[in-house]
Amino acid sequence: MRIVSGKYKGRRISPPNNITARPTTDFAKEGLFNLLSNQLDFEDINALDLFAGTGSISLELISRECKSVTAVELNEKHYAFIKKTCSELKVDNLLLLKTDVFKFIKKTHAKYDLIFADPPYDLRELTAIPDMIFERDILSENGLFVLEHSAKNNFESHPNFKEHRHYGNVNFSFFRK
Repeated sequence: MRIVSGKYKGRRISPPNNITARPTTDFAKEGLFNLLSNQLDFEDINALDLFAGTGSISLELISRECKSVTAVELNEKHYAFIKKTCSELKVDNLLLLKTDVFKFIKKTHAKYDLIFADPPYDLRELTAIPDMIFERDILSENGLFVLEHSAKNNFESHPNFKEHRHYGNVNFSFFRK
């Protein structure tokens, strides 16, 4: 896994073998961030990375100078890996929370300009995540929510759905408030 752009561009990050997360592929991440860079000014946004896994998306956002990034990860090994990587990179604008994503969504009062979620593809509640985001009103006005999922999911009928992109086997659905 590598950081695609920004101040840490090209930096390789190697998760240990005991990490069970499925990181977004470099190919898909590059496509996603090319798209996002045409829609967002990263330096002005507060971002939320749900199901942070290896921290790949959070670190990409940090590398692109996001104002702040909040990463939510429940798995102890994944959390420890993200924390260690942030320490090595001397990252000081990432708030890393070891908690359940669904509990976090229910309790937070913060608003985010960009929310990215990469849940396990077989997560039973995956299709409910867009509704939860919009019902809890945690996306700022004109904010963007990106959900990574498998090809078997289709969100085109969701009232906030804007577009779908896929890069190999990785699918992204984009939602706007």
